[in-house]
Amino acid sequence: MAGNTLRFKTNYAVSSKIEPFYKGGKVQISNDEQYIFCTCGPRVNVLQISTGKIVHSFEQDDQEDITSFSLSPDDEVLVTASKALMLKQWAWKQDKCTRSWRAIHNVPVASMAFDCTSTLLATGGCDSTIKIWDVVKQYCTHNLKCSSGVVHLVQFHPDINLLQLFSSSVDCGICIWDLRTSKRVCVLESHFSLVTSLAFSLDGHTLISSGRDKICTVWDLKERTVKRTVPVYEAVEGVIVLPENKDYSQLGVKSPELHFVTAGSKGVLRVWHCSSARCVFAQTPTATAPLGLVHCLLMARSARIAAVTAEHNVLLYQLPYLSMQQQFVGYNDDVLDVKFLGKEDTHIVVATNSSQLKVFDLATSSCQILYGHTDTVLSLDVFKKCSMFASCAKDNCVKVWRMDSETGIVRCVAQGQGHCNAVGSVSCSRLKKNFLVSGSQDCTIKVWDLPAVFPAVGSEPAKLITRITEKAHGKDVNSMAVSPNDKLLASGSQDRTAKLWSLADMSLLGVFQGHRRGIWCVQFSPVDQVLATASADGTVKLWGLHDFSCLKTFEGHDASVLKIIFVSRGTQLVSGGSDGLVKLWTIKTNECVKTFDAHQDKVWALHSSSRDDLVVSGSADSTITVWKDITEEELAEEQSKQEDQILKQQELSNLLHEKKYLKALGIAISLDQPHTALQVIKEIRQAEEGTRQLEKTLLRLRQDQKESLLRYCVVWNTNARNCLDAQAVLQVLLTHLSPEELLQLQGVRTHLEGLIPYTERHMQRVGRLLQASMFLDYMWRQMRVAGCGTSEELRVEEMDTSPRECFIIDKRPELEKRTVTTHGQEDEDDYSQESVGANGSRDVSEDEESVGAAKGASAPRPWLRKESGPNRPKTTGHEVLSESSEEDDDDDDVMEISTRCPPTQVAAPTSCILTEAS
Repeated sequence: MAGNTLRFKTNYAVSSKIEPFYKGGKVQISNDEQYIFCTCGPRVNVLQISTGKIVHSFEQDDQEDITSFSLSPDDEVLVTASKALMLKQWAWKQDKCTRSWRAIHNVPVASMAFDCTSTLLATGGCDSTIKIWDVVKQYCTHNLKCSSGVVHLVQFHPDINLLQLFSSSVDCGICIWDLRTSKRVCVLESHFSLVTSLAFSLDGHTLISSGRDKICTVWDLKERTVKRTVPVYEAVEGVIVLPENKDYSQLGVKSPELHFVTAGSKGVLRVWHCSSARCVFAQTPTATAPLGLVHCLLMARSARIAAVTAEHNVLLYQLPYLSMQQQFVGYNDDVLDVKFLGKEDTHIVVATNSSQLKVFDLATSSCQILYGHTDTVLSLDVFKKCSMFASCAKDNCVKVWRMDSETGIVRCVAQGQGHCNAVGSVSCSRLKKNFLVSGSQDCTIKVWDLPAVFPAVGSEPAKLITRITEKAHGKDVNSMAVSPNDKLLASGSQDRTAKLWSLADMSLLGVFQGHRRGIWCVQFSPVDQVLATASADGTVKLWGLHDFSCLKTFEGHDASVLKIIFVSRGTQLVSGGSDGLVKLWTIKTNECVKTFDAHQDKVWALHSSSRDDLVVSGSADSTITVWKDITEEELAEEQSKQEDQILKQQELSNLLHEKKYLKALGIAISLDQPHTALQVIKEIRQAEEGTRQLEKTLLRLRQDQKESLLRYCVVWNTNARNCLDAQAVLQVLLTHLSPEELLQLQGVRTHLEGLIPYTERHMQRVGRLLQASMFLDYMWRQMRVAGCGTSEELRVEEMDTSPRECFIIDKRPELEKRTVTTHGQEDEDDYSQESVGANGSRDVSEDEESVGAAKGASAPRPWLRKESGPNRPKTTGHEVLSESSEEDDDDDDVMEISTRCPPTQVAAPTSCILTEAS
């Protein structure tokens, strides 16, 4: 049961991307035939043929468009030229620019080419000049001046011993330059239009040129004359020479003589015999043929031909049959819809702002381009658990496509026409796969029945039959959805409403009203009787199918919400909007869990895989992004981290117990736990010879560990309880590391700036504490009062300052008491003059009496009686015990108790005797 527990998704990561890599211009294939180099605005992209992924991208600092580039034959050096007249030399395998210099051309470079030794580079400019550069010694070797116009074609002769350069400009001539003399030795004139391509024979004695004047010319380079003019009957953009001594009989090649291949405006490859000027083979023009070819490149090692179409697609044909092997889409334009295809979701089918459909293999990014619609395809939908999907377009047509499970080839098996305006939405049945539904801008909904048996390969597509047509909305129908049980249909329209229909008879069951603008998407929940709608008002709403009430509203997009899908078994939603954002929502909490920003324009397309682990999104920025659910991976990683931390914490405790401080401190730093590191520092300082042990431990740390410890000290130093530990660490670092070593620590300046103010505050606090302690010491010395004969008694007396009761026992005879009472004043005067006796006792003086009076003592001063002899009582605390002579009779004893001593006696204790006359 635990394994079946549903977990909410919390995060997606980009698994792969299909993005534009070619927008027109030059295309070149590396000599090892593993990479395709092509221009895309301000960048040169490097596409790996085996994976279809962009592995390198080079962009100049000036952000200007790349006008031309060239790759050296040894596949080591790439040189690019931009509109800012800058040339850059790249070590492209290391993604590093090795050299940059300014072109001597006055206007941008239009063409570039390396010689076969990868030493000389020729640049043809729009200023009618050609510059030759030595890329090894890094200087310009030649400056050649053409007649006029842009030099759009430069190419070295394959035989380097000849040192010849061929060029062509708008004058339609082919110039031959001798680099030894820097002079033009000949101009080959035959074409009446722009020369587009040059191809040399293997021996270098024959040259074939092609032009937009619909002819190819075969030249004898020894005689520099025309050997044959071949009428091609189409504007030729590229020409290549077939390799010799190979069997191309399947292409009509029956002799070892020279043959060449042309690519032109008709979009097909043709094979020509040079001697007879006859076409021996031509691809059959079909509806699937590209509109035109603009480049043709030979891949001799792998026996392939690469052709580049006018629609920015790169097609790879396998020799000798010229069969299609791979297709790479260089530019998709706006992506309007995308769906996973295949039982294992190995492919995706994409509808772009064109009449073509593109089926991508996710493993290799290789693409099948499907032709069939005559106008822009607007929407797609797939049949569950089979390799079939439906498409609709602006040509008012609906088509059904099927992928062959063995070959992977997709073909159209059925089509239907009947709408009188563009068909904007299509939805397929979920269970029986025997019908589909379409919604059009003519405000109608049609239910189409699928044939029981589809036609065989090579046959015409079957015709779809309309079962029901219903006028559904007052404006365009933007979205359709069939319920999981095939009984209900939901439609969303530009009229701001969504409607629920019964598929049996297309009867209206209810209307969902509440959106303030048009509805772009409707989706049924896979488990609940709930409908989700996305609107141009920026909200997503959930509706109950029983009472058609709004259950929840999700707000978060800044603009129109264009697409929504259910994930996590209907417990979560993924939405895409015109703000370029993809959002993940949890329905129960109404919360946006995560926002993903990977697109620069409207997100029109969203779809989830059958296993619910992938989501694909398509945008108007021509980018298709495949997202992978990484929730489980994050949970596993977090759990693993927690387990590692528990183990390390245990190890840390063991190390501290064993007093292995260095390793303990290293573990605390590796865990990035400042508090744990602080505990280790405290343990070190509390050990024997803590200062020496701390110094020894810190100096053995690595540099990165010292950086972390310095960062921790900034935090510790902010707390007065931990500042001593922080200062102890700082003392070691500042004492043993030189300023140069300190400055090498990352972020040391910031850390020191954070340490200074708190350190100054701690110093001020210590200064105030020192001042207070000195004042306390002064007061202590001033308040010392001797109450006993010895220094130890004095110390005890000074320590005991608590108020006490004074008990006085007087056993004198009655007559003696009266005498004391009568002569009290006289005795007081005598006592006031007493000083410290020989035995160390002290009598009260006038100064002490005045001090007591100044402190506010209001009680009258008690009578004092001077004792002498060995039986004199000792003054302890605040009480005086007086005893009479041994001759006194015990029967006549009288005990008298005095009142509590006044506060003055606490500060300066005196011998108090309170007596009362009888």
